[in-house]
Amino acid sequence: MIQSMTGFGKHVVQLPTKKITVELKSLNSKSLDLNARMPPLYREKELELRKIIASALHRGKVDFNLYVEITGDETTSQINEAVVKHYMKQLRTIADGDDMRLMEMALKLPDTLKTDKDEVDSEEYKAILDALKHALDAIQAFRSEEGSMLEKDFSSRIKSLHSLLQQVGDLDVERLQAVRERLEKSVADIKMEVDANRFEQELIYYLEKLDITEEKVRLENHLNYFRETMASPDSNGKKLGFISQEIGREINTIGSKANYAPMQQVVVQMKDELEKIKEQMLNVL
Repeated sequence: MIQSMTGFGKHVVQLPTKKITVELKSLNSKSLDLNARMPPLYREKELELRKIIASALHRGKVDFNLYVEITGDETTSQINEAVVKHYMKQLRTIADGDDMRLMEMALKLPDTLKTDKDEVDSEEYKAILDALKHALDAIQAFRSEEGSMLEKDFSSRIKSLHSLLQQVGDLDVERLQAVRERLEKSVADIKMEVDANRFEQELIYYLEKLDITEEKVRLENHLNYFRETMASPDSNGKKLGFISQEIGREINTIGSKANYAPMQQVVVQMKDELEKIKEQMLNVL
């Protein structure tokens, strides 16, 4: 089952005096790139929260935001009176104004608030973990929904590649006949006698170099393997990416051996379908 790396999840928990909001956003990335934003007080829990997120999301560029809004009478900060008075004293020496104006200016300067609380309350942290769990469930549901759409697109394009491969097979017989006729005509145009047996041997050798039987078989196998991997329980974008590379290698070889315009046109269509698969593959977990 395919999962996308694109997703969004959010959950809000309302405590008696606080509103806790957890947001998770993710985009595609080769590995896990986790950016965490949270109030300074909660930084002591950052490592643990990162581990929880990493074990759930595995890959992607992930933004984790923790917002804590005080909605009741509780506050963890107090005005640092000594610092404010010191600022006001300094401001009087360089600016005119009454005490209210000087205090307003002083409160905007650093260290005017002091925090008495230096640890996260256990019940509050449980609420944060609960909000994170629900946000992870939401983002994974989002990823699965996006992955389902990607899977439908991949299935359609793999089916198209199967159909185009069938066209290549149908064209292969007439291609070899056309090459044979072209070479025979070229020899006839020279108007020289040639050894028929030697000519036939050289012709067979040349046609063997243009043979694409092995490429067709391998390409068929790769397309089937791609489908099997999509249907596996785990999303494996890297593995699908490797299979796509093998599919491209066989298509390129068929194109280089084609030497026949109608077949080369079909190969161009195959390359176009594969390129669209590769573009979407960047989003697969």
